[in-house]
Amino acid sequence: MIRQVLPYVSEPGSAAAATIDLVSAIPIPVIVLDRDNRCCFANPAAEQFLQQSSATLKQMLLSDLLPLDSRLFSLVDQVRHQEAPISDHNLTLESPRLHRGGVAVHGAPLPEMPGAIVLTLLDSSKAQQLERQLDFRGAARGASAMAAMLAHEVKNPLSGIRGAAQLLEQTANEDDRELCTLIQDEADRIRTLVERMEMFSERPVERASINIHEVLDHVRRIATTGFASHIRILEDYDPSLPPVLANRDLLVQALLNLVKNAAEAVDPRSGEIQLATAYHHGVRIAVGGSRERVHLPLQVSVRDNGPGIPEEVETTLWEPFISTKPGGQGLGLALVAKLVADQGGLIECDSRPGRTVFRLSLPMAPDTISGLTQTRDP
Repeated sequence: MIRQVLPYVSEPGSAAAATIDLVSAIPIPVIVLDRDNRCCFANPAAEQFLQQSSATLKQMLLSDLLPLDSRLFSLVDQVRHQEAPISDHNLTLESPRLHRGGVAVHGAPLPEMPGAIVLTLLDSSKAQQLERQLDFRGAARGASAMAAMLAHEVKNPLSGIRGAAQLLEQTANEDDRELCTLIQDEADRIRTLVERMEMFSERPVERASINIHEVLDHVRRIATTGFASHIRILEDYDPSLPPVLANRDLLVQALLNLVKNAAEAVDPRSGEIQLATAYHHGVRIAVGGSRERVHLPLQVSVRDNGPGIPEEVETTLWEPFISTKPGGQGLGLALVAKLVADQGGLIECDSRPGRTVFRLSLPMAPDTISGLTQTRDP
């Protein structure tokens, strides 16, 4: 098949044919673009990476795979213009046919084919996801310790302060009643904050087989009848998606937080939110204390067309008490990160002006996994 793509080097036993056999065997995705940016060669690793067969790729231009504003086109142009290797890192390759984030690309001219370029693609997003997962759990542990301290040291005396203000209100004059009411309101506000912090405490999470689309429909109904009634919410679901292993209430809470953040970020006149599901060969993460590795192929995403997340906030996005909203407490995304991690999943964010996506990678229900295994086994 590979020699049909590049027939001029297909002479058996030739050095070029041996090179092609070698490139085909390596696990790193490699593609060759001709002078017109048509894919004329893709090794098996590239076929899997791009989710297209070599025969299909042969009929495609690079613009058929990616939008013209992709940074990859700039890299290709620079390689041709400078006739020298060039690398770029942390690219997002996304189109209706493809989604890959955190991709490192190395391009080099191919002397045997004037104008042709060799591209190697390295997906570093999986390692980044695992690193973020550790960060989320560390942030959650810190917030959990603070929640336990606040619950014990703040809530009890807070009740006493509120009760005293109520007693004083009964005998106070008009001006003093206003102050008593202010004390009660502020005590209630602090209590609400402490109760939100208590949600970070470490508790056992019961998971079951859940239809993710029923959860998303529930979240959409809540949003459209409340905080997002003025915003267009689109759906892009994979109807064949198997059940997810999750806690329904916690999953609803996490998704509601993400949709609410999106609704607050977009323009009320042109705002748009998209809820999407897809099946991907997700990462496998090791379970502590065993050799088990958990597969996370079910992907749920919440996308909006708002202004994006400021670059200076991205590195601390999931930490508690970090917020870009006026008066925000900075607990929403930290809580979402903990809720997803408690259910054995991963969450990541990809943001730029005009487009922000939060993606949840979740495990399949065990009965689904065994059913798929039985189906695939001969």
